[in-house]
Amino acid sequence: MFAADEYVMLSALQHFAFCPRQCALIHIEQVWEENIYTLRGLRVHEKVHQPDDELIEAGIRVERSLYLASKKYGIRGIADVVEFDRDNNPYPVEYKSGSKKSRQADSIQLCAQALCLEEMLARPVNKGAIFYHKSRRRQEIEFNDNLRSLTKKTIEQTRLLLAESKLPPPVQDKRCEDCSLIEACMPDAINDFAKSATKNNPFKLY
Repeated sequence: MFAADEYVMLSALQHFAFCPRQCALIHIEQVWEENIYTLRGLRVHEKVHQPDDELIEAGIRVERSLYLASKKYGIRGIADVVEFDRDNNPYPVEYKSGSKKSRQADSIQLCAQALCLEEMLARPVNKGAIFYHKSRRRQEIEFNDNLRSLTKKTIEQTRLLLAESKLPPPVQDKRCEDCSLIEACMPDAINDFAKSATKNNPFKLY
């Protein structure tokens, strides 16, 4: 069992999997900046996040902004959409403003939603989907053993990061180019300073 302040937000898992420093800036330092990508994301979610909107579409019940939680894993948050078929089997759908990415951050967030649904509804959740607004296509995600293992590991790593309340060093790679927190993060300046300090350290032994 986890205390209330030990629960990890589902969104924090996506942030951590993308960049631990970004996760710390948002969830520890409470830093948030908008850029064109975050604004696009907000517009995409305007339609999705309607808590009182429950629709029936071709035999599928659609529930939006569904609160999810897992006591076992100590996670909680809001699912964009969960679809239920005629047998009441859940199928989580996460909405993203961009296009399909090579990193697994989005899949980890979706798999964490599945872990919550399995615990809350006492039934297996084997698949879900990520809807990428740019391509207007769904990418179906299978919650296989590898993804589940990676998701559980991410939950524990994120919880540890938040408990330590320390900022990890910046990654300074392609992830930084589109990050709205680049000015708060200052990856170039911090890494340049670290290199200079190491080079000029008179106490360096090796």
